[in-house]
This record gives sequence, C-alpha cells and structure tokens, in this order.
Amino acid sequence: MKCPFCNHAEDKVIDSRESREGEAIRRRRQCLACDKRFTTYERIDEVPYMVIKKDGRREKFDRQKVLSGLLKACEKRPISMGKLSDLVNQVEARVTDSPDREISTTEIGEFLIESLRDLDKIAYVRFASVYRDFQDEQAFLNELKNLMRQKVL
Repeated sequence: MKCPFCNHAEDKVIDSRESREGEAIRRRRQCLACDKRFTTYERIDEVPYMVIKKDGRREKFDRQKVLSGLLKACEKRPISMGKLSDLVNQVEARVTDSPDREISTTEIGEFLIESLRDLDKIAYVRFASVYRDFQDEQAFLNELKNLMRQKVL
C-alpha cells in the first residue's frame, strides 16, 4: 500500500475492524517514512465470472447449469456424483483462472466432451449430440464412427 502523502510503499497497520455491515474491513495505517496516518478499506471482489455464449451474449457462470447438463448426459450411467462434481470443479477452476474472468461456452463444451470421452462413451455421445447440435442421424453416425476409430487406435 502506497502512502497517499509521500508515496512510500511501506506502512504498518495500527488498527483493523469490520465495518458495521460486515462488508468491508477498515484499516488504520501509519507510513513508515513520513509517520502520517491514513485509512484503507478492503472489500470483497464482487465481479462475477462470465460465460460468453455462441451468439456473443454474456451471462454469469452457473455451476448448476454445467452439472445439470452432465447429469442429463450421464443419466442411468455408472458415473458417481463425485466424478461429475470434480468435472464441474475443473470447469469452474478454468473460469476463475482466466485473467478476464470470462470463458466461452465453446471452451467449456470441448473440455467436457474430452473429459466424458475418457470417462464414459455413452455419456460422451449423449453430451456431444446436444452440444454439437446434431441435425440428423448421419451427423450422429459420423460421431460414432469417429469414436470407434479412436477406440481402435
């Protein structure tokens, strides 16, 4: 923290207390160079994590939406909730690690498709059919052929 009077970078905290509402911490500081006192307030960073949709719209990242999509793809499959929760945690980590606090739905979808391909082939095909928006049975069959080719390799 730089001193507002002399721009010195070192100070000491004299007093700390929560605000009445509990939304900020008030710190009384003293500059180690000029000995003047000043007050700082610390607040929680409330900028939401955003998802960029295919059409360019932005909306808040919602863990529940990701989990809901995975649950539909994994319905009646032998995949534990722990593994699905881990996948959602990995997606959330990608969002929080992003310097822009944004991630595209394409990046999320591709990550989930790759993860499901390794986890369960049926869940992978189900998820891919919705994510890649198969319009007819030929697109669906092509995806199955690609999956079978990779299995052989």
